[in-house]
Amino acid sequence: MNNMKKAGIIGVGGYVPERVVDNFEMEKIVDTTDEWITSRTGIRQRRIASDSQATSDLAVEAAREALDSAGIKAEELDLIIVATLTPDSNMPSTACIVQDKIGATRAAAFDLGAACSGFVYGLVTGAQFIQTGAYKKILVIGAETMSRVLDWKDRSTCVLFGDGAGAAVIAEVGEDEGIASFELGSDGSGAEFLIIPAGGSRMPATCEVVQERLNCLKMSGPEVFKFAVRVMADSAKRVVESAGLQMSDIDVMIPHQANTRIIESSSKRLAISEEKMFVNLDKYGNMSGASIPFALYEAHRSGKIKKGDNVLMVGFGAGLTWGAAVLKWSI
Repeated sequence: MNNMKKAGIIGVGGYVPERVVDNFEMEKIVDTTDEWITSRTGIRQRRIASDSQATSDLAVEAAREALDSAGIKAEELDLIIVATLTPDSNMPSTACIVQDKIGATRAAAFDLGAACSGFVYGLVTGAQFIQTGAYKKILVIGAETMSRVLDWKDRSTCVLFGDGAGAAVIAEVGEDEGIASFELGSDGSGAEFLIIPAGGSRMPATCEVVQERLNCLKMSGPEVFKFAVRVMADSAKRVVESAGLQMSDIDVMIPHQANTRIIESSSKRLAISEEKMFVNLDKYGNMSGASIPFALYEAHRSGKIKKGDNVLMVGFGAGLTWGAAVLKWSI
């Protein structure tokens, strides 16, 4: 283990579609109010992809910026991982489409499915290749067009989500930099609490299931909320301890941007100040797999995260899944 290389982030990128849909526009779409959405979720607006944009299009924009940030060319990439629950199609993988569009001719490519936890899963997966020396440069992207899988008549879900993409280039970094600890977890007994029932082998898409909107996201809000509050705090504590740190040593926490009440509850349970929590949920809504990497990108771009900072990322999602990681920022 002592010969293992250290893997860290050397470049970040992000992209959101141009169209902004605020809560007042949502009032015209579904029976809801700006006051209800804001007070219950903290969301004030979200970005929605144009009819001509697919998940790969958003991913490509974030990927190009991440490559520029890292100062490398696409041809140098060894692997591309796209974390998404809204792929362009079931086959081929969205990662392969991105690989072609950016000209990463040497790179292997695959998609990873862990919903809102997907970027942390992808980051940790990619890091293993770096640590063993198998690969040198890896692009991890979290990208979603959640607007394509929402039931726009279901006011409990359609107000929550937005579209976007975030990306990170990972490579070998200094001995005192990069990923210090991580935890990935799942509880499949909660699979039914956050699910898109139709479109797979269990319930293939038919006219009937589409009419019944079974091809759209369904969520048991109370169950997901309870799971999120518990797992975010517990997993965060474990990875911080595993990294040999205390919560007071964390400079910035990037939580999954799902709901301000969940974030505030986690902050209290962790005894971490709200000033250390980076939150952009109000502007973008829940971008699922793009949530954490886009927040990471914005935090770095704004100067919230600086070289040498201890950064804690933690997310949860369908599966049910969760993922947390601590890293020493290297850019």
